[in-house]
Amino acid sequence: MADINTLRVIVVTPERAELDTPAEFVVLPLFDGERGIQRGHSAFVGQLGAGELRITTGTETRRYFVDTGFVQVAGGTVNVLTAKAVPADKVTADAATAARAAADALPGVTTVERETRAKAVARAQGLAAVARRNG
Repeated sequence: MADINTLRVIVVTPERAELDTPAEFVVLPLFDGERGIQRGHSAFVGQLGAGELRITTGTETRRYFVDTGFVQVAGGTVNVLTAKAVPADKVTADAATAARAAADALPGVTTVERETRAKAVARAQGLAAVARRNG
């Protein structure tokens, strides 16, 4: 459990635990917009969208691209379960462009294909947003 002045942020992917760190403030990319979390936040479970996870401790902000998944906030801990977590400085405009091209190339005839394509487009847009913030 986090101490009284911090949150504990844990980011887990199918491959491994990517991050376990204290934080003062966390911004999560939920499927319907961003949500800020600080010490004392009420418990909730939410669905992640593809986008930027920001973790602030003091004067440092760590940024990650996270793919879809879920988040649980309870007892001073933010648990992020995601398909992918990439440090933002490793996300490039070229990677975002390639992801968008791959998404656009997906078929979109059936309902399932359209949903798959829409998720791939959202993922590419999330990558592009993180890449833009890299400068």
